[in-house]
Amino acid sequence: MSLWAVTFLEYWKRKNATLAHHWDCMDFHEDEKEPPRPEFVAMAPAMEENPVTGVKEPYFPEKARISRILTGSMVIVIMVRPTGVVRGLMELQIFKDQREGVFMAGNIANISSSLVNLALILLMGQVYTALAEQLTKWEMHRTQTQYEDAFTFKVFIFQFVNFYSSPFYVAFFKGRFVGYPGHYGTLFGMRNEDCGPGGCLIELAEQLCIIMVGKQLINNVQEFVIPKIKAWRQKRALSSVKKAQKAEEPKCWEQDYELIPCEGLFDEYLEIVLQFGFITIFVAAFPLAPLFALLNNWVEVRLDAYKFVCEYRRPVAERAQHIGVWFIILEALSHVSVIVNAFLIAFTSDFLPRLLYQYKFNNDLHGYVNFTLAYSPPSYNYSSHTVYKAFRDENGKYTLVYWELLAVRLGFIIAFEHVVFFVLRVIDWMVPDIPESLELKIKRERYLAKQALADNQEALDVHNLQCPLTVSHAYSHYHSHQRAQRLRLHPKT
Repeated sequence: MSLWAVTFLEYWKRKNATLAHHWDCMDFHEDEKEPPRPEFVAMAPAMEENPVTGVKEPYFPEKARISRILTGSMVIVIMVRPTGVVRGLMELQIFKDQREGVFMAGNIANISSSLVNLALILLMGQVYTALAEQLTKWEMHRTQTQYEDAFTFKVFIFQFVNFYSSPFYVAFFKGRFVGYPGHYGTLFGMRNEDCGPGGCLIELAEQLCIIMVGKQLINNVQEFVIPKIKAWRQKRALSSVKKAQKAEEPKCWEQDYELIPCEGLFDEYLEIVLQFGFITIFVAAFPLAPLFALLNNWVEVRLDAYKFVCEYRRPVAERAQHIGVWFIILEALSHVSVIVNAFLIAFTSDFLPRLLYQYKFNNDLHGYVNFTLAYSPPSYNYSSHTVYKAFRDENGKYTLVYWELLAVRLGFIIAFEHVVFFVLRVIDWMVPDIPESLELKIKRERYLAKQALADNQEALDVHNLQCPLTVSHAYSHYHSHQRAQRLRLHPKT
């Protein structure tokens, strides 16, 4: 999956270059200067001369903006909610109610807490988006591109913590600070959670399945139902106006006005990027994630097609050179996925303990379960807890096998990351960002544009020798030069 993620991004660069060339947006940022946002113009405290244009424009001090960005970052850190508290309280209550069915209680607690966590995630997502919008407005970004990039990054950070904090807790923190019989670790007076008999990887797979699939189902229902409700309310509000008018066949633009205003593509991008994180970061624990993502996207593309064609007004087109900060986020997720999957395989799964046992003791894994168990200290008198899962001796100290296994785990992480990152760099080097055919076409267009400029200059020089250069000639010369610069010639012409 890590190799697929990088390969996907490399080929997306090629597709992006092809689309940008087709729509004449490859040099968009170089040719056109973006004006300040209207909100920035209205709220800027001072006017300063632009060093590029020499025109006085609204100005906001860069130091003040950086201080506001840092303050907003602190708010983001504070808003990180401890999801393990909710899970711990629910599991503790279920264990009290079902003392005899310990294994069943653990599964019920994991599934129930996952469902409650999904509800909290969807609820907090709306709160985080509103908070990110207010923080971005407060930071006073000058252009719309800067504003949208900052807003996108904040919302993604909020949603990353919102969606992935619970899986990260189960994968890397749950069961790590339990202690041993007689010396259990506690937090706020409660005993720390331990993994079930099957290990935390099973619980992580359950969490991911419920959160990812549940989110996709709820989003698809919302994307189908909410536009229908909004369209019904829109038609109902306009029905009284239409009755007052004469019974005429409505024009095309009138029918378009009756549709819902288009809300942009931000939510669509955010949904796909979060899905990309699920199928790459935690694929070692939940290998079915790409299958569920494929099935969801097959339905999603039809729902979006119906929504944008039949329910929304035609959006106003805007030029863009690429997808902006979204691609940086996708690249960061692809690199994070390598690190997280390495730690999942090394510390959460039983892959390396089994490998070590096969190498040192028995190739057939006979007696492996007893190898992973430890006896409680003699001072611990509860017979029901005489055996627990850990690499400790009878005094609760870590055994030599624990340190050997830790060395194997760290060595595996280092080797895994170096090998995968090396292969990723090779893929990045082998796949050019611009297709060869497109690069030749661009070179051909530049060559023909230079030829047209040269021919035009020769004709102007000859004409200037024959007659004096008037103001109208200078004006014509300037505009012909500008047209030639912007001319997009087909290779066959």
